Amino acid sequence: MTIDIQNLTLEDIAEKAGVSRSTVSRVVNEHPNVSEKVRTRVLQVIAETGFHPNAAARTLASQRSSMIGFILGRTVSSFFPDPYFPQLTQGIAQACNQNRYTLSLFLVGSREDEAMIFPNVSRKGLLDGVIVQSGHDDDELINKLITSNIPIVVVGRPFEVENVTFLDVDNVEASRQAVAHLIGLGNTRIATIEGSANTTVSIDRRRGYEKALAEAGLPLDEKLIAAGDFSEESGYRAMEALLPHKPDAVFAASDAMAFGAIRAARHAGLRVPEDIGFVGFDDLPSARRFEPALTTVRQPVSEMGSKAVDTLLQIIHEGAASQAATIVPTELVVRNSCGAKAKGLAQ
Repeated sequence: MTIDIQNLTLEDIAEKAGVSRSTVSRVVNEHPNVSEKVRTRVLQVIAETGFHPNAAARTLASQRSSMIGFILGRTVSSFFPDPYFPQLTQGIAQACNQNRYTLSLFLVGSREDEAMIFPNVSRKGLLDGVIVQSGHDDDELINKLITSNIPIVVVGRPFEVENVTFLDVDNVEASRQAVAHLIGLGNTRIATIEGSANTTVSIDRRRGYEKALAEAGLPLDEKLIAAGDFSEESGYRAMEALLPHKPDAVFAASDAMAFGAIRAARHAGLRVPEDIGFVGFDDLPSARRFEPALTTVRQPVSEMGSKAVDTLLQIIHEGAASQAATIVPTELVVRNSCGAKAKGLAQ
């Protein structure tokens, strides 16, 4: 008897294996509630016949598409130059590959983009779940997704943390430690370059800066606080604004801004770290290669992406994450830019 592989159905496999169609469906969709003996028999028949279940049929049977969405509430122009987001995306993509999920990337640059994207990502059957990068305080997308009941994990602390699972580092404590390190080196006029306004990451890193100053009994001088947007160019411009106020050290809320600030300080004739010290945040691959090598807070960006996928899959398959918030540890990496090594005070 000749077997027409193209026209084989689940019913055909079920008949040959001596089981029900629903049992074959559970095996094909890797459902756990099948005995190993039955699973082995069905898989043997599938192998012998060369049967390939239709992807659409599998989706209908399991009510899952094996697709995850990653939504970045950033413009395309700012996404690609910023090294943080490619690292995060790489971690998410690798975890999707390991779990045999397809990744769909959505870049939101405006409210109009958000209005167009939301119906697609929330449509039943398109995505099994979404990972969202936490954005500005006026972003409404996260709340919309929560009410749509699609499984969701947020990277970065959202402004509203109820009924949402998120991953983040302790930006307040990490920034406090970075500034305390500069204070411990004898600096008293420590400036900070903030990231994008009205984001939780910028708010938390500013709080850490203020906390370290308060603990050391140092005054908060608004003239030593400059705004950036996490880009290198914004770090350069912010440093130009700070230079007239003569800071002796700078805590930049991202490595990219620290790179720009160091360039500006040098263009003004200052030596780094002899005249002014710098600490960044991220520990991008270029931080070690920069001259001088950048002292910075290391956050495991790629690992956070991978962890976000693992957490989302737990929600998809089990209905809930083990905890609402996962705080990933950071580490202050002391190199040359802060002046600690020159003073023999490196940790």
